Amino acid sequence: MLKTIEKFEVKYLQILDENGNIDKKLKPKLNNNDIKKMYEFMVLIRIYDEIALKLQRAGRLGTYPSLRGQEAIQIGSAFLIKDEDWIVPSFRSEGVLIYKRIPIEDLYAVFGGDERGYITNKNIIPFAIPVGTQMIHACGIGYSLKLKKKKAASITYFGDGATSEGDFHEAMNFAGVFKLPVVFICQNNQWAISIPVEKQTASETLAQKAIAYGFEGIKVDGNDIFAVYQATKEALEKARKGKGPTLIECFTYRMSDHTTADDASKYRSKEEVKKWEKKDPIKRLEIYMLKNKITNQKYFLKIKEEAEKKVNIAVKKYESTPEAPPDDILKYVYKEFPENLKDQLEELKLRKELAK
Repeated sequence: MLKTIEKFEVKYLQILDENGNIDKKLKPKLNNNDIKKMYEFMVLIRIYDEIALKLQRAGRLGTYPSLRGQEAIQIGSAFLIKDEDWIVPSFRSEGVLIYKRIPIEDLYAVFGGDERGYITNKNIIPFAIPVGTQMIHACGIGYSLKLKKKKAASITYFGDGATSEGDFHEAMNFAGVFKLPVVFICQNNQWAISIPVEKQTASETLAQKAIAYGFEGIKVDGNDIFAVYQATKEALEKARKGKGPTLIECFTYRMSDHTTADDASKYRSKEEVKKWEKKDPIKRLEIYMLKNKITNQKYFLKIKEEAEKKVNIAVKKYESTPEAPPDDILKYVYKEFPENLKDQLEELKLRKELAK
């Protein structure tokens, strides 16, 4: 006997287009102060990102992954995360952390090789550098929340490249089977370093992958902060009510190189980048705010100036922090310090002294 499985449907959500036009029927209930707050944080993380790139080029920061163009995803979703929820980020999610009041200087310090400042009593774990591992951690946290019967959710961020990892499928399957309160946010910026998304999967969308694991997937315009907000709102509410996980594919574009160790001009065209510049999430929101007389150009300039001041203060704090002791590199690896590492530690200290 042959049975036909029903055809599936993946919704695509866009509320605010690149010309600042809005679908009033779909617009979430946000007042003008909410919209201004969203805008202010989007600008703040744009400035944070721009200055991070300058610091790296000047040798004052290590390898850095730009988040330019993905501000709407991070602020649109972070706007809804409650203190009792858990954030499980990737290495391109700092905007979420800045919104949740992780100090900017601590984030710069991480990319400068010092994680001491990244200690928090908030429900935020350090962002994952390995691609995809954090999704499994998010499921573990979600399982714990379910066992404790807490009305909270775990929310995790990753790129399209992570959907090509086994960790993604293991996490999705586990979340589906146990109906976990997890929200998966895929920042589909269309490039996994130099590999375009069409060479990673034959699926028409990444969102549809959730269906195979028994839960909902939705694709949204990742440069539309209102669409991201609305999709995240529904997913988090569902998770907190014990109705299971959601995969949100936020379709966007990586405007910069994969990291400062990459040169994207080697594998993609200037025309493609220019096309996506017109879809910039910050410009889009500015057009909407002007059209609807929420604010004016002077406000935009003021917010940019304030953001630059905040970030420059953070840079000074980061660079004035005393360096970590060299033995920090080794002393937390083993419970009992091996003899061979003692020799390495002495050599490290000597090299440090000689370098002064």
